[in-house]
Amino acid sequence: MTNDPGQQPADPAHDAWVNLQTTPPSPAPRRGLTKRSWALLILSAVIVVGLSLASLIKVPVAILRPGPATNTLGKIDGKPVIGIEGATTYPTDGELLFTTVSLAGGPQYPVSAIEWAWTKLTDRNAQFYPESAFFQEGQTADEVQQESTAEMTGSQEIAQTVALRAAGFTVGEKIQVAAVSTDAPSGTVFHVGDILVTVNGKAMNRIEDPIDALEDVTAGSEVPVTVERDGREVSFNAKTGARPDNGKAYLGIVPNPKYTFPVKVTVNAGDVGGPSAGTMFSLAIYDKLTSGSLTGGKSIAGTGTISEDGTVGPIGGVRQKMIGAQNAGATYFLAPEADCNEVVGHVPSGLTVVRIATFDQAKSDVQKIAAGQSQGLPTCQTS
Repeated sequence: MTNDPGQQPADPAHDAWVNLQTTPPSPAPRRGLTKRSWALLILSAVIVVGLSLASLIKVPVAILRPGPATNTLGKIDGKPVIGIEGATTYPTDGELLFTTVSLAGGPQYPVSAIEWAWTKLTDRNAQFYPESAFFQEGQTADEVQQESTAEMTGSQEIAQTVALRAAGFTVGEKIQVAAVSTDAPSGTVFHVGDILVTVNGKAMNRIEDPIDALEDVTAGSEVPVTVERDGREVSFNAKTGARPDNGKAYLGIVPNPKYTFPVKVTVNAGDVGGPSAGTMFSLAIYDKLTSGSLTGGKSIAGTGTISEDGTVGPIGGVRQKMIGAQNAGATYFLAPEADCNEVVGHVPSGLTVVRIATFDQAKSDVQKIAAGQSQGLPTCQTS
């Protein structure tokens, strides 16, 4: 056994004696928390508890914020937003952006007290509405999702119809019974899924035809009806009722168009619901089906529902959509005429807003923008 130089062998007895005789150091005096420390500790606990409670408390409001803008002439996740098969398509350039809003509230994304307060303090672009402005009482999250998806699907079909017809294609159309009111006088004679052939002797080819066919009918009288049911025609008399709003005759059915498209059009809109992209979809489909660039390389954003007759309808959140368009780099924005009261006084810097009422007008205005002839286009200030 070897030891390091200068190290003495251990002596257990000596070590024990030294340990017993050595006075241990006095412990540090114990000090209690000061009043200030206690106050800070209590305040911190109160804040944590308060924030936790605030995140659990729900506020019955809906909050609209600017959402992203998507180029209908571009791609999402590598797939074209607008895909067309069965027809010649043409190169496009520029952008036709459909704009969106971020909507918080309702059964899917309820607004907590802390989100409400934080948004009030920090987001000058947010708008607050009663929850009832967007959601029905008792609606479930699944019902909201189904409604939003159905609106998007319907808007895409109508956009295809408008664009294809404008591009010279024939779109077949039948009128299908989507729902039947059980308390209507004729509620028992119609079946969901019936295809309307004639009503009061008039052929049913467009969605407005069932209403037009009853224009001169006295409420309470019967009208002859022929439907296609299970592959065969069925004829019967249907008694009309009186509409509660104007007293005119009605059948108590919900008609839906059933289209036959000569071209396959697919729309890849991503995780977006609702009908407000219809106008921009129709412009993009038309652009792809016709020669020449509709935009002339310009970046044009917009919004608006689209009806089968080409009417552009109002939407919600136009202020936020204009901001989203500005954020995406758009220089022009197509706004529904019916939303002009929301546009005036809220146009972001660098954005020119063009007021539109129909698809044909929107198409013509985009062509003028493309040609550098934007002076004199209708605006909300000149409506």
